[in-house]
Amino acid sequence: MSDNTITAGSVPVSTTVSQAAPASGADTTTFAIILSLSFCHMLNDMMQSMVPAIYPILKANYQLDFAQIGLITMAFQFTASMLQPLVGLYTDRHPKPYSLPIGMGFTLVGLVLMSMAHSYPMILGAAALIGIGSSVFHPESSRVARMASGGRHGFAQSLFQVGGNTGSAIGPLLAAFVIVPRGQGSIVWFSGAALVAMVVLTTVGNWYSRNRHLAKPKPRAAGAVHGQVTLSRGRVLFAISILVALLFSKNVYSASLSSYYTFYLIHKFGLDVQTAQIFLFVFLTSLVIGTLAGGWIGDRIGRIPVIWFSILGVFPFTLALPYAGLGWTLALSIIIGLIMASAFSAILVYAQDLVPGKVGMIAGLFFGFSFGLGGLGAAALGQIADWTSIDTVYRICSFLPLLGLLTWFLPNIDRKPA
Repeated sequence: MSDNTITAGSVPVSTTVSQAAPASGADTTTFAIILSLSFCHMLNDMMQSMVPAIYPILKANYQLDFAQIGLITMAFQFTASMLQPLVGLYTDRHPKPYSLPIGMGFTLVGLVLMSMAHSYPMILGAAALIGIGSSVFHPESSRVARMASGGRHGFAQSLFQVGGNTGSAIGPLLAAFVIVPRGQGSIVWFSGAALVAMVVLTTVGNWYSRNRHLAKPKPRAAGAVHGQVTLSRGRVLFAISILVALLFSKNVYSASLSSYYTFYLIHKFGLDVQTAQIFLFVFLTSLVIGTLAGGWIGDRIGRIPVIWFSILGVFPFTLALPYAGLGWTLALSIIIGLIMASAFSAILVYAQDLVPGKVGMIAGLFFGFSFGLGGLGAAALGQIADWTSIDTVYRICSFLPLLGLLTWFLPNIDRKPA
């Protein structure tokens, strides 16, 4: 055992580093819980991803322009953006083990309403309800995944996120082969997935209720202490703002692909809707692989190298995409998905390490607020597409990864891998 004294300004802060093993409850990764959360994340995001997947149907049925399509994305992501950090902050102070199935109930109602919607305002309302479900699900699920991680935070978050990415990949495929041939009303068939998720999440809530002690934060000084680095509150807030900017670049580019990729392929290469949805499925599948790899690698080499590579390293490929033929468009979109997806778990775990004891608030901020910014970006991109062309959108978005240069200003708080 060794004692180290670290000075934060004029206030000495003492930390004691112990080599003793943590309690067995926190030391063992509870795979059953993480896998259950990942499974429910898959169902949740599968249902949510059906909204952009049916944009071509909605556009044709209601004569919508690209700006209105962007507003649907914003309606979903804005409710999630506004509520997720608040939900996370509240549950940090007052844990609610059974809020997970309740949040899934909002998604269920939103899906049913979307299948029955006969006007544009009803579509917006349904999208907003699905966003509310997301605002409850993500921060609490991220907290429980961290509780069950046994210290392997990057791996747990990436495994949890892989479920979401898998669902996002499956959703458009199901939409292409089920909803597109049968119409908007067939969306209601997938509400059964929400019921299944509610049952599984009730079981997770039982485990959460019995193991609340794993979520209790460790006492800390006013300045955040990380290894041999003491960060002031202002430095922590500055680092968080950089992480939000990095996720903004990632999420706006992802929104440009998830919301407008099918339109881009149809416009530029003359593909039919089902073929374009298959291309979208391939891209979203690459996100699954990239997310899992990013968490696993981040636990071994640290978060900052992964962030550098994931955000800035994708720039040459995004720059080439608008000028590629059909085959290269598919290949580049796969490469972009693999590299860009590796960032999320690294950024989230890095932020949670920056602000210990605020797992829910940080998860809500990064799942919610940053995705909400992505929604605003999607709406703006839709307006640009109406003013110019869908090709212009991808030329503009190709420069977004340059925001990865902001990684230079992040403090190095990575612990050396065990």
